[in-house]
Amino acid sequence: MPDTPPSVPDFTQWPSFPFEGDLRVKQLDEPVPFEPPRRGEADRECTACNAPDEAYIWVGERWRVRAMDRPTGLPMVLILESRSHLDLGDLPNLLAAELGVMTVRLERAVRSLDGVARVHVNRWGDGSAHLHLWFLARPYGRLQLRGTFLSLWDSILPPISEDQWRENLAMVAAWLAEFGGRPLAEPPRIQWQAPSSLSPTSPANAVEEPEEESASVIEAADEIPESDAAADLSDPSADPLEPHPAPQTGPAPGSAPDNAPDNAPDNAPDNAPDSSPSGAQNSAGESEEADEVEPQKAPDDQQGATRTPQS
Repeated sequence: MPDTPPSVPDFTQWPSFPFEGDLRVKQLDEPVPFEPPRRGEADRECTACNAPDEAYIWVGERWRVRAMDRPTGLPMVLILESRSHLDLGDLPNLLAAELGVMTVRLERAVRSLDGVARVHVNRWGDGSAHLHLWFLARPYGRLQLRGTFLSLWDSILPPISEDQWRENLAMVAAWLAEFGGRPLAEPPRIQWQAPSSLSPTSPANAVEEPEEESASVIEAADEIPESDAAADLSDPSADPLEPHPAPQTGPAPGSAPDNAPDNAPDNAPDNAPDSSPSGAQNSAGESEEADEVEPQKAPDDQQGATRTPQS
């Protein structure tokens, strides 16, 4: 006698459930005798340990915060990671205490953004052995997104604009930097335009830009267990679930940090001769005309510079 398929659970009727129509429950696979190693276990490389600081929006001595590699459907999706290769149950007392402080601090930073009502904090850990907590921002007023299925809705909602996404990242990084560490996320650059380019574009000349695909919490490799337990796991490069690194929002490698001293002086020394046209020596025929021209005003730090007398 064939097994009777299980009935669809009641939560499919909840307003927050993102799907409707005829649904059926998938057949449950038989349990495997040995679970495959996660990233960072056995001979599998750890993505977090190999990631440079420039791949994060904020870094500290013992913690780092990273984002998705592109805008998400939710206003903000962030991941808090420990620098040390430890899982949740392996944390020493110092890091365990700091984890509570960092969780509250990052939740407040995300909740301070415009249009954010709540912040969901999740930890799954089925894809990576390196400790990481997810912070998902629920948009204000979107009551249908409340509860368990917020991570599913992130895959369904259209992505926010990249400018808004980068601005949110910079604000969160700056908030965390108030308590220490180094912010690496930068706000979007202002696209300055000449007045002549501000005229409205005619529909005939308008170019339709392709819709940008959003990143997804569900698609992130850290939280999707391998579908085939017998798959060859010896080659990490062949893993289709490897996460995309976050955009390098910090300074480029080799560039001087923001607080590095500037060895090249911006201003000329006070005793340097003025090289402006009004201070240069003129020919005998041009000296009278030059006297009638108001000399070019030098910068404040060059007001006392010695001028070459006119001939």
